Amino acid sequence: MKHLRITVEGKVYDVEVELLDEDAASPTKETRSLRGVQSSTSRTQPTTVENKRSSAPVTEGAVLSPLSAVVVSIDVAIGDTVEKGQKVVTLEAMKMNTIVPASVSGTVEAIQVSVGDAVEEGQPLITIN
Repeated sequence: MKHLRITVEGKVYDVEVELLDEDAASPTKETRSLRGVQSSTSRTQPTTVENKRSSAPVTEGAVLSPLSAVVVSIDVAIGDTVEKGQKVVTLEAMKMNTIVPASVSGTVEAIQVSVGDAVEEGQPLITIN
């Protein structure tokens, strides 16, 4: 068991977390009491990024969404010159903003999303050439 202190919107929660094997067949007494609580697990196996909008291959200059979220702002326009690491999109998930940087330097060729769009992890947001 690991003891963690988590603060959510200024409210402090002390929790105990049990790390389970992926092969665990049935929940333990402690985990049954936490049903309905969402959790996320980190993936240790490599994953394949898919283009969620079309079957076209993802290009090297594609800026991909790092998580499932909603587009809050698009900070570039088609034709803008950007540097690698420059903020191009801001996403919001669970009341937290995530800044998405340009993956390469170049010119913004296409913007595949609009403000307010719900996006999935791995979905192309912007193409830089």
